[in-house]
Amino acid sequence: MFTVLTILHVFICLFLILVVLLQAGKGGGMGIGFGSATSQTVFGGSGAGNFLSRMTAVVATLFIVNSLALAYLSTQRDSPRLRAIAAEKQKAQEADEAAKEKLLKDVEKAKSSAASEAAGNTPAESNEATSAPASEAPVEGQAPAEPPAPAEPPAPEAPPAEPGSK
Repeated sequence: MFTVLTILHVFICLFLILVVLLQAGKGGGMGIGFGSATSQTVFGGSGAGNFLSRMTAVVATLFIVNSLALAYLSTQRDSPRLRAIAAEKQKAQEADEAAKEKLLKDVEKAKSSAASEAAGNTPAESNEATSAPASEAPVEGQAPAEPPAPAEPPAPEAPPAEPGSK
């Protein structure tokens, strides 16, 4: 339906352009294009003005009605797609919130276990029943237990000798 109305809209636009261009300026009438005697016989006794004016009004009305129908159908067609996009964004936002909460819990666990170790308690003696086992892989975003040893900087190179100096 949308495609049919779009094609019809193009034809209405072209016909409206044709009807407007057929109308001559003030006082010119159709005598310019067809000769003054022929304009009376082709378009009737009143001349081209009345017929072309009515045709312009009819085609302009069709153009406006077709434009409104296309606008309505366009919003109805895009509405479910926009709702689906909004739902996807909402799901992504909820997933981000859950990931943030999990990260905050992991940081709190790490802080509490570090505080208990600093106080002399072992992780088994701490009151935390949900502490993670030591064999578990580190959580993304956490620093490793021991940082790697820093690499030694390369030795500075001697500046090249200038030519001509001994």
